[in-house]
Amino acid sequence: MSNLTRNEDNLYGQIKEILTGARAKAYVAVNFAMVEAYWLIGKQIVEAQNHNARAEYGEQLLKFLSEKLTKDFGRGFDTSNLRNIRHFYLTFPIRDTLCHELGWSHYRLIMRVDNEQARNFYLDECVKSRWSVRQLQRQINTMFYQRLLSSQNKEAVASEIQKTAPPLDVKDFIRSPYVLEFLDVNHSSDLYEKNLETSIINHLQTFLLEMGRGFSFVARQKRITFDDRHFYVDLVFYHYILKCFVLVDLKIDDLTHQDLGQMQMYVNYYTREMMIEGDNPPIGIILCADKSETIVRYTLPEDNQQIFASKYMLYLPSEEDFKRELQSEIDHFNHEQRSNI
Repeated sequence: MSNLTRNEDNLYGQIKEILTGARAKAYVAVNFAMVEAYWLIGKQIVEAQNHNARAEYGEQLLKFLSEKLTKDFGRGFDTSNLRNIRHFYLTFPIRDTLCHELGWSHYRLIMRVDNEQARNFYLDECVKSRWSVRQLQRQINTMFYQRLLSSQNKEAVASEIQKTAPPLDVKDFIRSPYVLEFLDVNHSSDLYEKNLETSIINHLQTFLLEMGRGFSFVARQKRITFDDRHFYVDLVFYHYILKCFVLVDLKIDDLTHQDLGQMQMYVNYYTREMMIEGDNPPIGIILCADKSETIVRYTLPEDNQQIFASKYMLYLPSEEDFKRELQSEIDHFNHEQRSNI
């Protein structure tokens, strides 16, 4: 009887997996069916308005359609939504470019992005990383695309967005600033690095989203021991795109040259003791409340490709604050470029 029960359990598990998969496929299919329907409706509205150039006709048409559709199909067809549907068609006029994996709520967010390259980036990244609507909204609100472009190898990033395949560059995966507003903590004198670390672990999924695609969590407070002394790396990740370990240290104060030296020791240890065949050299990231570009420049070698210092923000800044922060990163990049000439 126990064997029969085990067989029945296995059978049930297989059937459950089939039904779960079918429901997921049905959900995606229904969502995309609505996306296609809204695209077709938008096309009909645009074509009708183009055939009648009178300015007042457009609004009259939307009002007429809203009343009729609401009566026949219920809520969801007020004039505001019909404008969104019309805007959807105008933003994505080629039907074959619509993504089956994304629903209407995804598209409503993406089509509000003015920059075409940014829109294409969010579409592509949303599919690859399987962002939920909430995750997509956060990435747009925190100017994920602009922060990516502030990486030091801008030409390579731009090429990637244009669907080419440039060689991977570590600097394209390191951003500054990192926005950690989801931790819901305030930067104060009684904030300790261990508290910041605990908050990150408690919000690990969102932190990985902020870090970017490719990061997989390995350990916290990873102990390194030699000469009867113990050292601890705050967070360890493995990056499956770059194929390397990523070591993260958290600093609630300003960056010092001692912090950089300590991270260099961690990276050297992982290079000599933890790398296996197929791994690339490890990367060290120091997340700090503030950093001095001069300290970074004179502490690390000029050809540094392994140690990086990035600022973190514990709040969601205004768009103007973001622009100033990104401009600061761009100015630093331009300064380095001129220095290398």
